[in-house]
Amino acid sequence: MTGETKTGDARMGARILLIVGGGIAAYKSLELVRLLKKRGHRVRAVLTAAGAAFVTPLSLGSLTGDKVYQDLFSLTDEAEMGHIELSRAADLVVVAPATADLMAKAANGLANDLASTLLLATDKRVLMAPAMNVRMWRHAATERNLATLKADGVAFVGPGEGEMACGEYGPGRMAEPAEILAAIEALLEVGAAARPLAGLSALVTSGPTHEPIDPVRYIANRSSGKQGHAIAAALARAGARVTLISGPVAIEAPPGVTLVKVETAREMLAAAERALPADIAVCAAAVADWRAERDAAQKIKKTGDAPAPLALAENPDILAALSHHPFRRPKLVVGFAAETEQLVPHARLKLAKKGCDWIVANDVSPAGGVMGGDDNTVVLVTATAEEAWPTLPKDQVAERLAGRIAAEFART
Repeated sequence: MTGETKTGDARMGARILLIVGGGIAAYKSLELVRLLKKRGHRVRAVLTAAGAAFVTPLSLGSLTGDKVYQDLFSLTDEAEMGHIELSRAADLVVVAPATADLMAKAANGLANDLASTLLLATDKRVLMAPAMNVRMWRHAATERNLATLKADGVAFVGPGEGEMACGEYGPGRMAEPAEILAAIEALLEVGAAARPLAGLSALVTSGPTHEPIDPVRYIANRSSGKQGHAIAAALARAGARVTLISGPVAIEAPPGVTLVKVETAREMLAAAERALPADIAVCAAAVADWRAERDAAQKIKKTGDAPAPLALAENPDILAALSHHPFRRPKLVVGFAAETEQLVPHARLKLAKKGCDWIVANDVSPAGGVMGGDDNTVVLVTATAEEAWPTLPKDQVAERLAGRIAAEFART
């Protein structure tokens, strides 16, 4: 964002131009307007012709408290404001949902309706929240348009993975309104010191993995995901674009991150590789080391006899895979070592074996209450040093780690 206006400070309330594209996710734009207004921001809405098939100008106008703009060639609108002025009177332009069509027009400089004309005419930052079918999101044309828009400086929030309205499953779901709000306010913050990781991307793994034995039983551990989720939140607050890859947890994802939900170690590895390239990788997930060699199609029943031995297969090593990635290794790879004895010696062995840059070692003995608890005591192990940190709440451990990461990137 340019320094020509102070209204971009999220604490003072900002002027948001919201472009609502055509898609079933358009209903989320109404909740986004409500959240923005609650935070003191002023919102003007532009509704595309396709968007009007999902939400009405009346509903948007009622929530924004302002006129809803739809027609590029409205003489009244042109006399009152003009599309150039409308595009530049905002502190930030937000497109939610950003459909494949809107992304394609913006990437290629097309301007055949009000929304695309505004995107071409604006001199302010643009944030897009994509929403489309998974096949459209993964299409080569959309990938090219996404790369072009990012190169042009357009910021993105989402999409997330999940079930689509069409019944398919995968990436393409629009980010939730709270996530978009967090991304908006992150872009509106002034001062690079508050966002030392701005312009960098990070992937964070968090939580346990569940490895099925049969349809009702699985191999897992006691990880709550609290530490990994706190790290994702801290990196996002520091300005990084964060993809949080989470196993099954009972906590909400922090705002401002792209959440990818997985169950097994193999799914987590695949999601991590899809999140590349990234500048930073923090592998905080407690991944199950083994899985059942074969998971039964039906529930295994007790028969009164001795149970059959459970044959195990070793799971993929996500930390090692990222550390040794042949083409897209993150610049900084941080692993976690959950140990119950010989904390630093085991962490040093893991650092050498996995090939990562740092290890965050923590004692997870039952007496410490780290697994599932709110506090953590860690030692940061690097190639040349060991930093023992005091016992801290997990969110403060996360903030300290994010600060350490920012210092490393500032140094290099």
